[in-house]
Amino acid sequence: MSTIRDINQAPEGEKKIAWVERNMPLCRSIGEEFERTKPFAGLKVALSVHLEAKTAYLCRVMAKGGAEMHITGSNPLSTQDDVAAALVAGGLEVHAFHGCTPEEYDANIDKVLSCGPNIIIDDGGDLVHRMHTVYKDLLPGVIGSCEETTTGIIRLHQMERAGTLRFPAVTVNDADCKHLFDNRYGTGQSVWDGIMRTTNLIVAGKDVVVAGYGWCGKGVAMRAKGLGARVTVTEVDPVRAIEAVMDGFRVMPMAEAAKIGDIFCTVTGCERVITEEHFPLLKDGAILTNAGHFNVEVDMEALEKSAVRKYEARHNIEGYELPNGKTVFAIAEGRLVNLASGDGHPAEIMDMSFAIQALSARYLAENKGKLAPGVYAVPREIDQNVAQRKLDTMGVAIDTLTQEQREYLGV
Repeated sequence: MSTIRDINQAPEGEKKIAWVERNMPLCRSIGEEFERTKPFAGLKVALSVHLEAKTAYLCRVMAKGGAEMHITGSNPLSTQDDVAAALVAGGLEVHAFHGCTPEEYDANIDKVLSCGPNIIIDDGGDLVHRMHTVYKDLLPGVIGSCEETTTGIIRLHQMERAGTLRFPAVTVNDADCKHLFDNRYGTGQSVWDGIMRTTNLIVAGKDVVVAGYGWCGKGVAMRAKGLGARVTVTEVDPVRAIEAVMDGFRVMPMAEAAKIGDIFCTVTGCERVITEEHFPLLKDGAILTNAGHFNVEVDMEALEKSAVRKYEARHNIEGYELPNGKTVFAIAEGRLVNLASGDGHPAEIMDMSFAIQALSARYLAENKGKLAPGVYAVPREIDQNVAQRKLDTMGVAIDTLTQEQREYLGV
């Protein structure tokens, strides 16, 4: 029995899924292949990914391969209720709804994991973490997991170092066809889609501060520059800081950047990046946003405590009046701005990311019992396969090495 808001919203959700299906030809071809080969026949798949149309289509691709799908969202504000309804109307089990409380969020995870999953598809590590702490008795049935994002991979490596990871976990986010495109071009576009849609303000001429210059930060900074903003980057890694400088951006500590920023976007995967130390330094009207997985990069708890008044300035924007008389604004409660305030990454980008997810899940199914517990990279052949198939769908041809060239290179 699914747990959703309103099954009557299914027709609207179906339109969204049909639209992304049209624009995800790579996943569509994988779904056709899965329908013939049934790689997940007899297997239960627990999935926790931001539940919008592209994710819904991944769920249907997995189901075509014979998977019994048990689905929840990975963020209380990113679930789209009409999409969840469409999945349920199509016969899949879903436990997710927009705006759930922390307790309801955990309860939905519990409902998904109680099925006794064989494969886990995770975004942020909540399923894997709860599996190891609450559902230890079901761990022997888990073949492995696939992790979608940097934050989840950090948690997996922590578990591996501690010796507590009990099954193989594939780091989907680290695949070239994921982070080079999803993190850079996907986050770069979807963050500004979310900010502009929510604020209805211009970006050109503003000072934008991007915290973190990993692949996501690179994309956010690049798109802000393209929109006409003056961009400042904050970093803790000296190599990435040099890279940002040579890419043409100003680099400085957050204590200095806080004084000049009009719009802030944190993309570090860490906590307390903008804190009570920085709030008094912010300009009146500064806008705080986050594109890291959890709502801990902007210290929202400290912001709530410091404010003398909080109010809804606009839908999904909260105003915080500070003791010094300035007012700052936070979008989507400090949660993922591109999903909590938008539709997430473009369909063509998620076509590649979810192709990696689907093929990595098949890799786990095919290698059941052969992989020891631990963290595993996506096999290179999967990355290459996805890249070539994506080029094919785009009508792009490339050269191939001759035998002589292969011998010269030692391939």
